[in-house]
Amino acid sequence: MSEQPTTTGLSRTAVTAAAVLAGLLVTGVVVASRFLPEAPDRVAATKSAAAPRTGPVGLVPVDAPDAAAPDCGALTQALPQALPNGGGSLPRLPIADPAPVGAAAWGDQVADPVVLRCGLGKPPELTPTAALREVSKVRWLVIDGDGASTWFAVDRPVYVALTLPAGLGTGPLQTVSEVVGRALPVREVRP
Repeated sequence: MSEQPTTTGLSRTAVTAAAVLAGLLVTGVVVASRFLPEAPDRVAATKSAAAPRTGPVGLVPVDAPDAAAPDCGALTQALPQALPNGGGSLPRLPIADPAPVGAAAWGDQVADPVVLRCGLGKPPELTPTAALREVSKVRWLVIDGDGASTWFAVDRPVYVALTLPAGLGTGPLQTVSEVVGRALPVREVRP
């Protein structure tokens, strides 16, 4: 049996093939838009359209058995009002009530804040074979996470955690290391 042309002069096979190809094209565009990385100009436009962060920083409660210790009090009193960040600085931010003892935060209206917590319990990742990094004579255990890394000062009388958003320069870590080094005496690492 031969193909009968339609009233437009096209065979049914040609019309069906065109419809299938159009459907595949639409499906391909939808799939590509969901799984391919966004264009940099679209990402920048989306980020700039986000509402600025305002008000105090909310911190979730964490187990910090030594947060009220005199060492943590001395450290939080010695912390600067701003941390260097590239060519600028990140001002110290107020913390929402109930503000945890031994905590501080710095940031701006765009990026996630830098958060310091003093008096935490020993991090479970601190083992005899854990890799430590030294910054300004302070030994840190680094735990990388989604979008941030947390640095634990492990050679002081209390554990100090500094959480840094991804993409931040080294200025905040260097400055906090210097303050920790001056405010807290050195103690042997206790894995």
